[in-house]
Amino acid sequence: MIAAATSTSLRAVLLALLALASLSAPGHADERITTRFEVVGFAGINILTLHSSTEENGGRYAITVDYATKGMANVFDSVSSHSEVHGRLVPGSALPDWFRNDTSRGGVDRHSRVDYHPNGTIDSGSTPPPAPPIPLAAVAGTVDNLTAYLRLERQVARTGSCTLTVRVFDGRHAYDLVFTDAGQQALAPAGGQKFSGNTIACRMRRQYWPGIVQPDKDEGARAGTIWYAKLVPGDLMVPVRMQLETQFGTVDAYLAELHGGGVNLAFME
Repeated sequence: MIAAATSTSLRAVLLALLALASLSAPGHADERITTRFEVVGFAGINILTLHSSTEENGGRYAITVDYATKGMANVFDSVSSHSEVHGRLVPGSALPDWFRNDTSRGGVDRHSRVDYHPNGTIDSGSTPPPAPPIPLAAVAGTVDNLTAYLRLERQVARTGSCTLTVRVFDGRHAYDLVFTDAGQQALAPAGGQKFSGNTIACRMRRQYWPGIVQPDKDEGARAGTIWYAKLVPGDLMVPVRMQLETQFGTVDAYLAELHGGGVNLAFME
């Protein structure tokens, strides 16, 4: 029973991270920013390492995110995942062209794809398919979760405000990401991370749509806080820490490394 509960809890954590996986900073034109996050769960156990890369080039962007469980987490629920989106930067926002996710959990593979058309319609497919499937008409005008956080990061860098709502569909789940301001906060070193300094804090809340049946909608992050700091030159804010609330407790993620924008930073081993 303990192993089963721990495995279920870990699945919730991983879904939460996939929803927040794009927390790498957007770069300047023709620039790539890479980050590494270390994720800590119950009793301070390091359960997962997440790598991300965000690149802007000629008005386009590409984000890739890879994560895999580590240590004791693999005993209960071994998971690895690769997500990728390509799209266009427009004034004050970002629009995806296509999104892909490939995940392996306990030796079982799952694949999702979404193609976003200029008129707001989409095509999507998942293997195995979600049950019941979400009607495509209901998800017109949505973006993927990576683009949703890219929009937030660009807005925070431009205005200092977190207030934003984004409609999201990633091929399996449909929901609103609602962001609000949590004010300016000074962070001290914590959780083995050496970062200290002033940040802008953003609160996140996942809000599912009424009338759309999603059996696994309670898994993942219900809410959380993301702290952004100015770490590279230019109009750019970088997420340095996040705390996610799941139905099984609180999970913390720490920026361990950042490379790009003319800087190389290491906050953790």
